Amino acid sequence: MKARLQPRINLEGRTPLETVIPLATPFIVFVDPASSCNFKCTFCPTGHRDLIAETGRFQGAMKYELFQKIVDDLGAFDKPIKVLRLYKDGEPFLNKRFADMVGYAKRSGHIDYIDTTTNGTLITPERLGPVLEAGIDKINISVDGMSQETYLRFTGFKFDFEKFVENVRWLYANRGNCEVAVKIPGELITEAERQKFFDTFGDHCDRIFVENFAPCWPEFDIAEHTGVTISQGIYQQDVGDTDTCPYIFYGYSVNADGLISSCFLDWGRKLIIGDVRQQSMKEIWTSERMNALRLQHLEGRRRQNGVCGNCGQLSHCLPDNIDAHRPMLLEKFKKAVAVDPDLDPPGGSSRTFTAIAAE
Repeated sequence: MKARLQPRINLEGRTPLETVIPLATPFIVFVDPASSCNFKCTFCPTGHRDLIAETGRFQGAMKYELFQKIVDDLGAFDKPIKVLRLYKDGEPFLNKRFADMVGYAKRSGHIDYIDTTTNGTLITPERLGPVLEAGIDKINISVDGMSQETYLRFTGFKFDFEKFVENVRWLYANRGNCEVAVKIPGELITEAERQKFFDTFGDHCDRIFVENFAPCWPEFDIAEHTGVTISQGIYQQDVGDTDTCPYIFYGYSVNADGLISSCFLDWGRKLIIGDVRQQSMKEIWTSERMNALRLQHLEGRRRQNGVCGNCGQLSHCLPDNIDAHRPMLLEKFKKAVAVDPDLDPPGGSSRTFTAIAAE
């Protein structure tokens, strides 16, 4: 097998966050090219159309002009952001201008690295060619079974698995400088299929890994929806716990309609901190609403938050833990940032995202 047995995220060589917080420039910005998905995965909230309908959130593709505004806004930061993640809630390739988005971001000079994650249904040579030419740095491919039957059961999609394999192999053969990562949830395969997974994709990607289901989305119970008992972390690590979310200190997420979430797992739109259609990316990054959430976590009040308090990402998926440094970071944060003590952080009240966006 040519591929490295390695998760899609880099667990080694990470910047110690306690040495850089607060960040004037975010490390990572998630931008969702499309909030909708052609799959109905039992293990993902986006796959449950009834739950999504209850949120009232926008379902569709991001307008190209809005994406241009987002990228242009990033030029106001002191330096380029490290990573632009072109995915969040939906299937990125549902946006027909995905290649144009990659190219525009690459040419901007405001971004060091661009990646995406896809379910692979649309990664044909015709769609992939322009994306590779535009200069994408990495494509993560989610495999959701090793047979058409498994796909139909867990994704509700009649999947041409053999054609998918052909497309992955074409991608790897024509990837240029783009890294290709392939991963699969271990719960979707038998022990025999595990070896089949490595045999099928191991020579046609740069890194490959068997992940675990994880209760990462707040207010969405994967175990309840799938019947799977979760006992390990997503990367097969021991389950732990933390009181301080590191993500809100180095990144934020732009939803397909322009509303900005403090967290890339905000499928319910309860952690909205701004609207890039009305504000700049820098203004939102340093906003009082975002800082109120950071302060809540640094003061050890994370579990008081209606959304953050029920986040499995912090127990099953966390690559960084800054709990031990919280007293020092709190003092440093208070000196650097002014926060209205009466301001309710996102997720801490019953107000809807539409009400916040209208403020």
